[in-house]
Amino acid sequence: MMSRTAFIKFRGTNSFLLHSLSSFQFATHTASLHSNVSSFIHKITNLNDALELFDEMSHRQPLPSVVKFNQLLTAVTKMKHFSSSLDLFKQMCSLGVPVSNYTMSIAIKCCCQLNRIKDGFALLGCCFRRAIPPNVFIFNALLDGLVLEDRILEAEMLFKKLIKQKLCEPDVVMYNTMIKGLCRFGNNVTALALLRLMEQKNCKPSIVTYSTIIDSLCKDKMIDDAFKLLKEMVSDKGILPNVITYNSLICGLCKLGCWDEASKMLKEMEDENISPNVKTFTALVDAFCKEGKIKEAEAVINIMIERGEFPNIVTYSSLIDGYYLRGEMIKAKTIFDSLRPRGLVPNLVTYNSLLNGYCKNRNIEGAMQMFRQMSGQGLKPDVVTYSTMLQGLFQVGRCVAARRLFNEMHAQGRIPDQCTYRIVLEGLCNNHLVEDALSLFHLVGNSKLNSDIVVYNILINGAGKYGKVDIARNLFYDLIDKGLQPNVHTYTVMISGFCREGLLAESKSLFLKMEESGCPPNNVTYRVLLQGYLKNRHYDDVEMLLQEMDDRGYSLDASTLSLFIDHIAAGLLDRSMLKLLGKLVPKELLNDPSLCDWE
Repeated sequence: MMSRTAFIKFRGTNSFLLHSLSSFQFATHTASLHSNVSSFIHKITNLNDALELFDEMSHRQPLPSVVKFNQLLTAVTKMKHFSSSLDLFKQMCSLGVPVSNYTMSIAIKCCCQLNRIKDGFALLGCCFRRAIPPNVFIFNALLDGLVLEDRILEAEMLFKKLIKQKLCEPDVVMYNTMIKGLCRFGNNVTALALLRLMEQKNCKPSIVTYSTIIDSLCKDKMIDDAFKLLKEMVSDKGILPNVITYNSLICGLCKLGCWDEASKMLKEMEDENISPNVKTFTALVDAFCKEGKIKEAEAVINIMIERGEFPNIVTYSSLIDGYYLRGEMIKAKTIFDSLRPRGLVPNLVTYNSLLNGYCKNRNIEGAMQMFRQMSGQGLKPDVVTYSTMLQGLFQVGRCVAARRLFNEMHAQGRIPDQCTYRIVLEGLCNNHLVEDALSLFHLVGNSKLNSDIVVYNILINGAGKYGKVDIARNLFYDLIDKGLQPNVHTYTVMISGFCREGLLAESKSLFLKMEESGCPPNNVTYRVLLQGYLKNRHYDDVEMLLQEMDDRGYSLDASTLSLFIDHIAAGLLDRSMLKLLGKLVPKELLNDPSLCDWE
């Protein structure tokens, strides 16, 4: 039977291309519509059916009630066709359908899901103009929109205004929205305070409320606090944990390397007849991979498949990470190549994982090939991609290619973040291009990027390494003038620079200043100063420094110890110092015959 494609022109300005329907199907559909609109709405499974139904409804006389239109709008919104929902809402208004506060809440929700929060507030204004009293659903949608756009301060202000002016009584969904926003920014203290406010207002927290805060605590490695909240949830409130709660706790435990506790939680899940899902297993795979336990990670994947839970792109991305951390890039690439045959499409995270692996293993050609491939697949490199590639290029000394890529990054509208900026500065310094690094530093000027102690540490270290100690000194005092606090690494690289130039008096002065400034020297600082003294044959303070190291529980590294042995062998240091040196030799060096056969 011949099919036809219908173009339906609405009374407004929008038109839709509707799907093909046979004449028989079209007639059956129309009859069904006239008999029972609600029944047909519940059977809608795609956008085209919904659009056609709307057109039929809009031609009925009299028009169906606003409730029927709301049901249709809800169906389209649930399918996440937010733009289409807004188009239908406009058509309803032009048809003269008496929209309700529920209609407005759907329209506002769609605006917010499309990151059009301004339009959402404009619709709130329409509510007041149409004498439609905004309800809790409308304010929930607006709060959720602000949270989605990370405008948490504005969300807090609106929430407080609702309570203070009694515009509506917040329900559990509204509290959960606010708690979700606070937790996204790691503001656990305020999230917990909101939980207590719920109790005061006799608004019963849900499993979502507790799980959101527990997840945030776990992400911030506050695992003890997470378990305290879990106990409160179960014992005091009678709310049982679900798979989401368990996933958060297992992830948190895995990140801390608490394998026994994570296994216990997994067993507890199964005892409670809560089946681990893909996220549960993926958390275990990711944790094992980060610990270098690839065999265990693969065993988890096998268990997943046996239980009917198939690994997703996140699972395999974690496995790729695990292989590259072990330097097994052939296996990482094999897994990557197997994704499409498995029906999985590599995403930006997957490509970034593989790129990182190639760059860390100094296979820049493999990285460049993958970089071009991802662009060919229609994936746009993000800031992480560019940062990874820049670091890889600098590591192998391809500074010209790194500059071209940096310029391309700007041309593509990707704004370098703090991490990118550090990578470029360090890459230039490590490739003897300190002047270029300084030029970039001065070009950035008073930007927030330069209000970073790590940036100063990179430049001071670079300048000191390549004989530009005056520049390093100026940078050191410049950061203090800017109100930045030098850390132990700042002092150590500056001392190292002074030692290279034989400026031992300045080295000693800065070393003594560390303790006075509340930044005591660490193991590395002592080693750097001792090496500076030995290389410059300045032995006056050596024994005192060694004694201080012993008192602090510090130890010598292989290079410093080797330098001492050379000086003792040459008769420049007394052999009586061997006894003190013996106290400072770490256990791992005791088995090295080249270093320890000096009695």
